[in-house]
Amino acid sequence: MLKISIITATYNSGKPIRDTLESVLNQSYKNYELIIKDGGSNDNTVEICREYENLFEGRLKVISEPDKGIYDAMNRGIDNASGDIVGILNSDDFYTSDDILDRIAKEFSADKDLDAIYGDIHFVSPDNLTKCTRYYSSSYFRPSLLRFGFMPAHPSFYVRKEVYDKYGLYDLQFRTSSDFEWIVRLFAKYHIRAKYIKKDFVTMRTGGESTAGIEAKRKVNNDIVASLKKHGIFTCGAFKYIRYAWKG
Repeated sequence: MLKISIITATYNSGKPIRDTLESVLNQSYKNYELIIKDGGSNDNTVEICREYENLFEGRLKVISEPDKGIYDAMNRGIDNASGDIVGILNSDDFYTSDDILDRIAKEFSADKDLDAIYGDIHFVSPDNLTKCTRYYSSSYFRPSLLRFGFMPAHPSFYVRKEVYDKYGLYDLQFRTSSDFEWIVRLFAKYHIRAKYIKKDFVTMRTGGESTAGIEAKRKVNNDIVASLKKHGIFTCGAFKYIRYAWKG
């Protein structure tokens, strides 16, 4: 059975982290490890995670130390991963259903040449976790759309560990969109073999790093343009409006 490593970066995540932990515990597929990489929280995040250690029966690892932000935390978590497959689950998100890891394992087991799989996610208000405010489908994604800032939903993106080993971790030069640069690198430079799965993988609360205000969006756009230029993909400022028009 393939082992799946789930990486969760936390910092003062005491309020939402129980939902994240519970959603992993409830997965029907049990050959996984959950690595919590905490950035030195000063709330009760680490204490809550420690409460769950016995329930995970050795499948939970908690690392709390200062880091250089969320992508550095992800990188450190990946460095500690021992699984065959690696995915990211943010600290204010949770799996939409109990069969997510099972589906991931089946897809990779069925195709030994598959480098990555990805699916859909949806957003909810922190005040109402049952009401969808936006559904993000990755079905539209094609590598040719990267120049417009389109990418598969990163929280649904699972890769073989060897993809990180061969092609590198998240580039900390891109402080707000290192995940986008990584996706560009995988598809445009290394031409990985990936498969879309029509399934809602993750429920995301709005208000996190990826759904912040205007200034955050400006920084994201700058990182997107820089990522594309780094890999020799033509883009221009006007292309970002196509992305926002599509998102609505």
